Amino acid sequence: MRVLVIGGTRFIGPRVVRRLVDHGHDVAVFSRGQHSAPLPAGVQRFTSPLAAMPVYRIPDDLRANEPDVVLHMIAMGERDAAAARDAFVDIARRIVVASSGDVYRAYGVFMGSETGEVEPMPLSESSALRSTLYPYRTAATPADALEYVYDKIVVERELAADPRLPATILRLPKVYGPEDNATLATVYGFRHHPNWRWTHGYVENVAAAIALAVVDERASGRIYNVGEEHTPTVAERLASLPPNPAVPLFKQEANFAQDIAYDTGAIRSELGYREAVAERDAMGEMAASAL
Repeated sequence: MRVLVIGGTRFIGPRVVRRLVDHGHDVAVFSRGQHSAPLPAGVQRFTSPLAAMPVYRIPDDLRANEPDVVLHMIAMGERDAAAARDAFVDIARRIVVASSGDVYRAYGVFMGSETGEVEPMPLSESSALRSTLYPYRTAATPADALEYVYDKIVVERELAADPRLPATILRLPKVYGPEDNATLATVYGFRHHPNWRWTHGYVENVAAAIALAVVDERASGRIYNVGEEHTPTVAERLASLPPNPAVPLFKQEANFAQDIAYDTGAIRSELGYREAVAERDAMGEMAASAL
């Protein structure tokens, strides 16, 4: 299989690329060339300033590569998602996109942008989405800022709009690993809210889920939550982790009556996804290395 990865040179991306190559697939990566993450031999690199987020224009040499599947790791909003869809609609069999759990109404309730009752847990792929778009845009956000255009809801809508290029949508959890969230600030920072739950995923496990969705044709046209099988409370996590009072507390106003916990059963039952590393072990190792 020929796979084109748009934005695959940092954190999750290189791990997905390595898994695809290890399973015998031909992989090309489109990036700015500003991150020098080691990639396996044989990976074709397309570097261009056009690869800066958001990617509004797809160069002709990417289309000429004729990928079977396009993996878009950095789709941010309506315009760049549409650009990728339109570029490959007559070429690729599928497009896979990294989305986010911030599409859910529960996230808006937590952050205060959605009113009304809290959403029931866990969140399935059919749970209600936010009614308020552009969650990080404010009145002061300039039009050329990423926060102005960012919304994974509109990304999902655009990529699902043309049945000639079926989309696989992966709603990612809060990811942690050596290069990002390495101190587990998204756990320790909420120690003053012990009963709250937020689905996490170790970077190697998230990469494994993405790679699986890329190569398995059963993922065509499907939406999957990605993350740990069971989401513990903050207190349950901390009970198995060493104390780290140096991590600052989360002080932003939020509604902690609203959990953000995913049901990840669909990708497990439909595609046979299993963690590459036990989440409890991964989180414990990360916590120990951060001290």
